[in-house]
Amino acid sequence: MIWGMNKVQKQELTHEQQQLNDQVESYAAKIQVFLHQINSIILDKQHQTKLALSSLLAGGHVLFEDLPGLGKTTLSSALSHIAGLKFQRIQFTNDMLASDVIGVNMFNQKQHQFEFKQGPIFTQILLADEINRCSPKTQSALLEAMEEGLVTVDGVRYELPQPFWVIATQNPLFQSGTYSLPESQLDRFLMRLSLGYPSRSAEKLLLQQNSRYALIATLEHVFSEYEILEMQRLVTQVHIADVVLDYLLDLASETRKSRHGLSTRGLLALKKAAQAHAFIEQRSYVTPDDVQAVFVAVVSHRIGLNEAETSQLMQQVTIS
Repeated sequence: MIWGMNKVQKQELTHEQQQLNDQVESYAAKIQVFLHQINSIILDKQHQTKLALSSLLAGGHVLFEDLPGLGKTTLSSALSHIAGLKFQRIQFTNDMLASDVIGVNMFNQKQHQFEFKQGPIFTQILLADEINRCSPKTQSALLEAMEEGLVTVDGVRYELPQPFWVIATQNPLFQSGTYSLPESQLDRFLMRLSLGYPSRSAEKLLLQQNSRYALIATLEHVFSEYEILEMQRLVTQVHIADVVLDYLLDLASETRKSRHGLSTRGLLALKKAAQAHAFIEQRSYVTPDDVQAVFVAVVSHRIGLNEAETSQLMQQVTIS
């Protein structure tokens, strides 16, 4: 289905819309370089890498769920390196405390007062590796940070650097030593993605090449901190016509026919992800194609269905 500009926006372009078009086009080349570089590391997974970039530009966090050894950590490391932001990694274990993540007040004997020692969460891109191996108490330490970009320690609130993006990985729950993420935490992730096994040709190429981490080190930073923040601002201005808003509402209504429907926060997340996808596709307006491209990744973990069931649900809704 191809939706032309004249169908989504019938009126002529205003000065502001033309300005937005020009700004979208100005970032197009860098976005293509970003996707080319990430796809040289993670082979044959163009859809997942585009969704991961959509998540960053929408200001949302992303959860990778897969069996061990399928490239979750490699993709997360590559994303942070190419994005050109400060990066920290936490390898979660079952004995990790909340203070190990957000930081702790320590007594300075010279000055006779407590000082706050920042934890690894004070970064721009946080790789939370195997997040479901730590206890629910430690998992909840991430909640406020992911939602508000703030952490609270002993009643004092500290702002996190911006942009702040959490890339979490988890193994399936049937793996030993895992704790399921609570629904409130799952809802903080804009998208849940799965890489799955690579194709035969991609796996053969992996066998022939050097270490993926050696390849990541050779890649250049594509974006600056300012450019990421500017693109996140532009994404919020991407136009959504009434026909697309109605389509979003129809999809939400369809999910609510079952026991666990899409929440209002989930609907807002779907809208923002669609705007980011349109931006990556070099458009200043959202089409139903953008909504469909991000729907499964944004909605499936919020309504307790797998990817196939969520895709089937989406196909039951027609575009009015």
